Amino acid sequence: MNKKENYASRRNFLKTGAAAAAGFMIVPRHVLGGEGFTAPSDKLVVAGIGVGGKGESDIKSFYDSGKAEIAYLCDVDDRRAANSIKRFPKAKYYNDFREMLDKEHKHIDAVSVSGPDHNHAIHALPAMQLGKHVYVQKPLTHDVYEARVLTHAAKKYKVVTQMGNQGASGDGVRKMREWVDAGLIGDVHTIHCWTDRPVWPQGIQWPAQKGTVPSELDWDLWLGSAPYVDYIEKLVPFNWRGWWDYGTGALGDMGCHIMEAPFSILGLQYVKDVQASVGTVYVDEFKRGYFPESCPPSSYAVMTFPKTDKTAGDVKIHWSDGGIQPGRPEELGANEIFGDGGNGILFTGTKGKILADCYADNPRLLPTSRTEGANVPQKHERVPGSASGHYAQWVEACIAGYGNKQVSAPFEISGPLTEALLMANLAIRGSDMRINNKYPGRNLKLLWDNESMKVSNFDEVNQFVKREYRKGWELDYKL
Repeated sequence: MNKKENYASRRNFLKTGAAAAAGFMIVPRHVLGGEGFTAPSDKLVVAGIGVGGKGESDIKSFYDSGKAEIAYLCDVDDRRAANSIKRFPKAKYYNDFREMLDKEHKHIDAVSVSGPDHNHAIHALPAMQLGKHVYVQKPLTHDVYEARVLTHAAKKYKVVTQMGNQGASGDGVRKMREWVDAGLIGDVHTIHCWTDRPVWPQGIQWPAQKGTVPSELDWDLWLGSAPYVDYIEKLVPFNWRGWWDYGTGALGDMGCHIMEAPFSILGLQYVKDVQASVGTVYVDEFKRGYFPESCPPSSYAVMTFPKTDKTAGDVKIHWSDGGIQPGRPEELGANEIFGDGGNGILFTGTKGKILADCYADNPRLLPTSRTEGANVPQKHERVPGSASGHYAQWVEACIAGYGNKQVSAPFEISGPLTEALLMANLAIRGSDMRINNKYPGRNLKLLWDNESMKVSNFDEVNQFVKREYRKGWELDYKL
């Protein structure tokens, strides 16, 4: 039996590993040594799944907290893992995350997940089922169903969770919350969020010519839960974001950064309805193209959220990407930058507006002259180091144990946030169907039944709520 066959059954290692994980015990510092002594329980033993690119900077940030030991590395691409292997030469290296968890789960405290979107859930859930704390890069998952599963699993297995949207730990979102809570802009009813992404190809045809798989890449493991296809050039390591089988487009990539502030400030949860329209592409100057495998080059979506205890009524969030921006507010000076130029957030309330950059950085009241006079007491504790603090905060919370220390982006917040973004993607994909003249019109409004996780008025998109996994890569979980 070869290695892949040996680790093809994920249920096997989960059943054997769960029993062993139950025996894990934290030894207090004072039992092992005096002041200045670092006990094993004060070091978080971290395993990284996907340790190149963003994953490389993630595990370095955990290490830089001073309280994490990077003991295990896992990546399907040896080229991408090279820097992390060099930086952490004592860490044991694997290609298959299933093998790593099977063999090393007794020694691992927490797992960092930073691969392509379509494999986030299948990497994170087994670790959670083994009682491991998890840090998962944004977007939390590829599908609505997966986001609901991870949110539910975090409570069931009582593990510390954090999504990799570091702006959630920034000073900006906390200052905005204090302004909103103080009533400086009245009741918030409308929010605009926008980005200049994608910066990768979208709205294109899948290449007809297959490429040669690099010797350092395990293509089958990279595909993971996605349908098997022949390898194509330039998909790995970055351009997968523009293909629906692997990525979630500009909305999935940047929405968790830009829409986090509205969610956490207003206490938003599940979207009630969403409408969307998309930019078109042309194969020549006369013929409009339709490439259903690829995300559109630009999109515009409007999400409606039910009233919360922080709002007077429903809240609408307008999302736009591909360089599309909302109209400049009249209160913004002619030479003042709208957002950060390419990305931004605009809160509109009954008494005023707040403008911020990506990650909720640099918040200012409009007109900006109001900002200096906003003497609102600081009520929310700041996270030291902001972006870097996002990592250190999770490490410390893991060491403290489930329920003992607050984090900025636990799955109870980032799960519903991700669901809302993926729900908007359903409308974007549905609108793309209509562009193909399968249905009349181009602007599609979806009505969402949150309890059954189903679109009630356009069944064609429900196939994307929970996609069909490749055989052997299914999620082993029941809601």
